[in-house]
Amino acid sequence: MGQSKSSCNGQLLSEELSKLGIAERHPRASHNEGSVDLTVLLGPRISNRSCLGSIDGKHVVIQAPNNSGSLFYNYKGTFSIVLLAVVDAKYCFRIIDVGSYGKTSDGGTLANSPFGNGLRNGTLCLPEDTLLPGADHLGPQPHVFIADEAFPLRRDLMRPFPGTTLPSRHRVFNYRLSRARLTVENTFGILAAQWRIYRLVIGVSPANAEACVKATCVLHNFLWRTTGTVRYPLTPAADGEASALQNVSRVGSNNAAREAMHVRESLADYFCAEGAVPWQPQV
Repeated sequence: MGQSKSSCNGQLLSEELSKLGIAERHPRASHNEGSVDLTVLLGPRISNRSCLGSIDGKHVVIQAPNNSGSLFYNYKGTFSIVLLAVVDAKYCFRIIDVGSYGKTSDGGTLANSPFGNGLRNGTLCLPEDTLLPGADHLGPQPHVFIADEAFPLRRDLMRPFPGTTLPSRHRVFNYRLSRARLTVENTFGILAAQWRIYRLVIGVSPANAEACVKATCVLHNFLWRTTGTVRYPLTPAADGEASALQNVSRVGSNNAAREAMHVRESLADYFCAEGAVPWQPQV
């Protein structure tokens, strides 16, 4: 039997969003808007007030495009485009990049996106370095995004310490980062539960699929901000039902600049001293 498919009309969705007056709220990063979108900190929800948001990527499974070769073919053996997102502590999308080829990894999608270019070129208007509460001795620390091991370590992008046998302070850092990353993982879960197109292979062209994904992200934010909640489907996806939202491959680089490693070490020190919280592991 063939895969079940869903369909949507990207142009119609864009027109309807325009009528609602919410199309201009498409989450994105630009040189002029970076200082507005990126200074909304995650705050006490993750006990790190210098965190700008959590980053992750998902494959959105689509039907095989005509004459596309292996461009959209991903490591799971399906065809897809990639949704890269930055999510805040309120489960809203702050930045999205949609449409990268399925064969691209998380790290590659970031590097090729306008957001990644902004990080690399220093044009996102990120907040100035600031002192962590009670830790003046560490000096001013950068505001950072957080991600998993699929992404590169940067001064402004923290990923876990690699390895399995780690010193206690590194284990605490990884635990705190993993707990903070639940925001983006949960947001993807909400998105997939709310919109049925993510339960099936999307049976439209890549361009139409891209428009549909953007529309669901805009509507997710609209519903969350106006009602404070998102309506879940009454019935979950049946066992064995195809899913159009899948993890992106883990192929991040372990190479990092000395400054980025120093920032991560400073945060590890902070989480085990002045920034410790009762719920973290006592290791």
